Amino acid sequence: MNSATAVQALTVGIDVGGTSIRASVVDGGGEILDSIQAPTPSSAKALDSALDRTVQELASRHEIAAVGLAVAGFITPDRTTVRFAPHLPWVEAPVGRDLGNRLNLPVVLEHDANAAALAEHRFGAAAGGQNVVMVAIGTGIGAALLQDGVLYRGSHGVAPELGHIQVVPGGRHCACGKRGCWERYCSGTALVDTAIEQLAADPASSTILAREVSVDPGSLTGRRVAGAAQDGDPIALRTFAEFARWLGVGLALVGDVYDPDLVVIAGGVAGSAALYLDDAREHYGVLATGSGHRPLARIRGTQLGESAGLIGAAELARAAIAI
Repeated sequence: MNSATAVQALTVGIDVGGTSIRASVVDGGGEILDSIQAPTPSSAKALDSALDRTVQELASRHEIAAVGLAVAGFITPDRTTVRFAPHLPWVEAPVGRDLGNRLNLPVVLEHDANAAALAEHRFGAAAGGQNVVMVAIGTGIGAALLQDGVLYRGSHGVAPELGHIQVVPGGRHCACGKRGCWERYCSGTALVDTAIEQLAADPASSTILAREVSVDPGSLTGRRVAGAAQDGDPIALRTFAEFARWLGVGLALVGDVYDPDLVVIAGGVAGSAALYLDDAREHYGVLATGSGHRPLARIRGTQLGESAGLIGAAELARAAIAI
């Protein structure tokens, strides 16, 4: 397929997260034409089957030329195999090859944050950025680094794994096997853990969040914490204050290491940016080394929202068929 034809082709982008699978048909301008969402299965076989069904359903309504997967995990440099994913069941799994064989379509894999960064750079908040760090906050933290629009992958395709930088030695257990990772204090799942800690520290609290948790302790989610904070619940607001503090801590580390001109906050938690982003900027400004004597990165929220990863994956699939 030549480049001009590829631009006109429709591709499917799928964001395979630890909580849900979100798939969309995307055109050459980055516009979403159709979407499906489903829970992420817990076994590799069930996850493979769910991807098959998702693409087949979209293909029944549109002529699909290729598929791109944005995956929250380590991807081989040739973008065919998932080496390891802390929140997914794949281990050394040739997901791209196998899915392509089952569907008889070209399939490209990419780390979800890399895909989101590429989409934001082409269509959204990272446009015009020179050295851009993407921090995608959802079930965990994904990250990407763009240098003059080109992804930096490291020697083995896994850089930059910022979510698993240790910020609290001996801290909360992480799905990666370590303790005290940044994402354990600054993610959707971290919101739940912090809210539970806040509730335990104030057992007499009679807030809406406290009453809901007392009735059904297992019902608490990051989205529910965000909703309660938007309603002014004091426990939820304290939880987001902690979240903002930890985001600022991590961004200061990122700024010291990479010195970007722009940081884009994306992922599922980005939709609640009004609850934490201004405070996080203040923490970052205080904690960055040499603050007051150096330019600091601009920090923006996503323009493409939760769809950034799948739009980027669809765009990568389009680029692959244009070669």
